[in-house]
Amino acid sequence: MAASRNPLEDLRETLSHLTEQLKLPGSERVDDLVGDLFGGRPGPARPLSEVQAELDALVGLETVKEQVRALVALLQVQARRKAHGLPEVATSQHLVFLGNPGTGKTTVARLLAEMYRAVGLLQKGHLVEVDRSGLVGQYVGATAIKTDRVIRRALDGVLFIDEAYALSPEDGRMDFGPEAIEVLLKRMEDHRHRLVVIVAGYPQLMEAFLLSNPGLRSRFAREITFPDYSVDALQTIFNQMLVQHEYTLEPGADEMLRRILSGIHAGEDSGNARFARTLFEQALNRQALRLSLDEDRNLDTLDRDEVMTLTTDDLDEAARALGAGPAPEPQSDPEPSRWWHWLT
Repeated sequence: MAASRNPLEDLRETLSHLTEQLKLPGSERVDDLVGDLFGGRPGPARPLSEVQAELDALVGLETVKEQVRALVALLQVQARRKAHGLPEVATSQHLVFLGNPGTGKTTVARLLAEMYRAVGLLQKGHLVEVDRSGLVGQYVGATAIKTDRVIRRALDGVLFIDEAYALSPEDGRMDFGPEAIEVLLKRMEDHRHRLVVIVAGYPQLMEAFLLSNPGLRSRFAREITFPDYSVDALQTIFNQMLVQHEYTLEPGADEMLRRILSGIHAGEDSGNARFARTLFEQALNRQALRLSLDEDRNLDTLDRDEVMTLTTDDLDEAARALGAGPAPEPQSDPEPSRWWHWLT
């Protein structure tokens, strides 16, 4: 049986289709009305100090935090200049986030959107996240419609385009991605006071993306680099998840955790914080399986400690299930030979 559709969604699609096809005067006002009716309104804005505290609580990312604080501080100073009758310096707020997967780009984008709302730059401060599939159509004319629709949803907030380099394929084949870029650049100018765009992806591929269209580099003049997490940072993230969900490691299991985190290779395939979260979830599965297969225990009689504790084997098996076994144990220095004793 086909899933039942929401009548309001049907109405939204119909109105949007009519607006796009007829192109009547005032069509933008119709689109805005549709968004107001069915897009939902933002809740009350959080104080800047509260959002800033959440940013500061993120593990690592010190250089990223500093740059975000500078962006917000600049807006606050410019607002004070305006209050004193001084001219504002027009600066672009569109950003490029460079980094491998799992380095916190989406999380920081969400917090930055809230900060922009708190200081009055954006009215709603919401985040709309898309990738190539959300912007590019499959036939002539569809890409402009899809891109416009996404931009409308993002107005008064932040549009976050992940893996933006996919919009400019390098093999030279016929593709609708460049059309999405053209529409995006035009709408960024049309709605320069209502829209902030953040494009994100791998550092090398993003450089090629920014060079693919002459207008991109001038629109995205600011870049923030998200470094890979260190082993210490990943261990802290894992331990935070333990505390949040009321789990604990058996004595000695923290050494296995560190070996696992040391065994993953930094770079595009490491997963970073995403790997730490996946490892935690996989360890829970291994714990549950271990307890269920223990013939000496009944699941209904497990005590508090048993359901809270993750063992060394739980972590080891979880890592191997993810294809990321622990790094070899450090080798102790060999015992000096009797000849060395004789020489010394």
